[in-house]
Amino acid sequence: MSLIILSARLREDFDRIFDFLFDHVPANAALHIEAIIDAIDVLATSPLIGRPAAMGQRELIVSHGASGYLALYRFDPAQDTVFVLAVRSQRERDYKRCS
Repeated sequence: MSLIILSARLREDFDRIFDFLFDHVPANAALHIEAIIDAIDVLATSPLIGRPAAMGQRELIVSHGASGYLALYRFDPAQDTVFVLAVRSQRERDYKRCS
């Protein structure tokens, strides 16, 4: 199983997504965040499941009902480690920033 390391800035992404959802569907905001985390956990056993993205990175598509999210990550096979860099809604134009 691959080790998963979350970027220190990932919390900002989760906070932004949660705040938006809490304003629009407060009863389900936490469920959306849990769905994203559950999907990221899959990377431990299937680190290449995401589609290829720029600069050797990959994007994991996370579906949750009518909503969708993208998790940007990099897999280092030599270290057997997944580095999760950012998360965003599929409706957002781009990632806010990546580390």
